Formats: sequence, structure tokens, C-alpha cells
Amino acid sequence: MSVLLGGLVLGAALVAVGAMQDARAQAPAPPPIEGNVYSVTYVEVLPTSRTEAVALLAGYRVRTRQEDGNLRCEVLSRIGQAYQLVILEVWRDLTALEAHGRSAQTTQTREKLQAIRTAPLDERVHGGLSVGPLGPGPAGDAVYVVTHVDVVPPRKEDGVAAVKELADAGRASPGNVRFEVVQQANRPNHFTVVEIWKDATAVQTHSMAETTRRFRDRLAPISGALYDERMYKAVE
Repeated sequence: MSVLLGGLVLGAALVAVGAMQDARAQAPAPPPIEGNVYSVTYVEVLPTSRTEAVALLAGYRVRTRQEDGNLRCEVLSRIGQAYQLVILEVWRDLTALEAHGRSAQTTQTREKLQAIRTAPLDERVHGGLSVGPLGPGPAGDAVYVVTHVDVVPPRKEDGVAAVKELADAGRASPGNVRFEVVQQANRPNHFTVVEIWKDATAVQTHSMAETTRRFRDRLAPISGALYDERMYKAVE
């Protein structure tokens, strides 16, 4: 390649990068969340540090529930991979969540997790899309199912319709304790589905229901990523 041609190629590449940076800088901010804010934070720690992480997050849960604006805080441990945890929080509004994020206890918890984590904390902030009453989580044999649903952006509204239909059917299903669908604030084509079932049998029954199978068929052609469904138990 000649020096002139190389210079032209490099110049074009720099222009393209600059244009991408300008586009990102000019991209509109996500719309404000109306009503309650739902935070889902995925935590992965060293398998040998699972007990330490659970104790740390159990204390975090107690203190978070005492904060102004907190409506619910739950800590779950993944079935079969107990060192993978998730924190489910509901806040009165975005202001309350942001104040919580700046608090000393949140900062200290994150610093302690930093020493035992295997991956960065993955926090996703959502607005409610199809949610029922805010109630405490159940105890006993209850199983939580947390699913990340990603649809391609041009089919976002089709995805909204599909997950809403799934939620309506789920809340009416035998053995269901809670069925919530929330929409990610900065990526509105991404959704988190949170279900609670009275036991593992109820989960299996729901998975075989006609409405669930129809949802999966409807989602397949518009999905933007692998259907990520994970099962958890509440941390005592």
C-alpha cells in the first residue's frame, strides 16, 4: 500500500471513529422512569467465597430495607451454581435509587465484593411493564425464575406485547406467587421477567403450559440473544 493510500485509509478511519463518537455524544438520554424503579444486579463470586458473599449480601439486604424509598430488597442464590447471586430491589423512584447508590453502605458492600468477585457487578435498572402488587417474597420451597429477554430493536413492540401476554397468563397460573415483567431503561428492547412459584413442580407445570410454549414460539423469530432463564432460591 502506498503512503498516500495508507494516509487516506487512516484518515477515513479516524473520520468514521469521530462520527461514531459524535453520534454517541448526541444520542438522546433514556426517558425517565415513571413510577417505581426495579433494579436487578447479578453478582458472581469465587465458589470458595460463596459463604462470605451470602453473609455480606444478607447484611446489605437488612440495611437496604431500612433506607428511605426502598420498597423491596431480595437476595437470591442460583440453583446448581450457588456462587451466582442476584439482588432484586424495588425503589419508590429513581432519586431514591441514586441516593442508595451513593450511600456508604452500598459503597462498602461493593468494595468487599470486589475482592471475591469473578466478574464485574451487572446492575440493570428498569421501569415496570407488567407487574402485580408489591409484596414480600415467600419462604420455604418457593422457586424464583429470573429471565433476561432480548428482542431485536425493530421488533420491540412485538416483544412488549409478547411478554405482557406471558405475564397475564403466568399470574393466573396455579402455584404462581409473583409474576413481574420490567423493561430496561437504557435498552427498552431488553426485559427482565421475575417469577416466583410455590415449588419446583409448579415451575415445571408452567413451562409445559400452552401459553408458555406459544410465547417461546412467538419470541424465537424476534429474539436478539439466547433466552437466558435462571432458577434461584431466596437467601435466608
